[in-house]
Amino acid sequence: MRLNAIFLFMAVASLGQCQRHSQIIRDDIDGPNPDGSYKWAIETDEGIYHEQRGSVQEDTGLAVKGQYQYVAPDGQVINVLYSADENGFQASGAHLPTPPPVPPAIQKIIDYLNSHPTEPTRI
Repeated sequence: MRLNAIFLFMAVASLGQCQRHSQIIRDDIDGPNPDGSYKWAIETDEGIYHEQRGSVQEDTGLAVKGQYQYVAPDGQVINVLYSADENGFQASGAHLPTPPPVPPAIQKIIDYLNSHPTEPTRI
């Protein structure tokens, strides 16, 4: 039942966002199915696109993959790929900032620490 509520919320939330300013030209919904899987996709005439697939994993619960796309005010096409599973929410896109590289001296320390595990100290 909880899976159905999550699916319905996500679909309605995206649909609601689209309907404020655009005409919907694609609205595909499949599920939730008896095994807990689902997929949906929404697209507008203004270039907004959002699709998502989800399934229930035996050991870890719900696993979701999707993407959305829109045109930013400066004209740049923003495309985000995402997943959400036992590792949390993870998004990627060319417009998202990335951390700077780890300085070599720090990487050397990290490598050393990883190769020399220690036993926990007991008090």
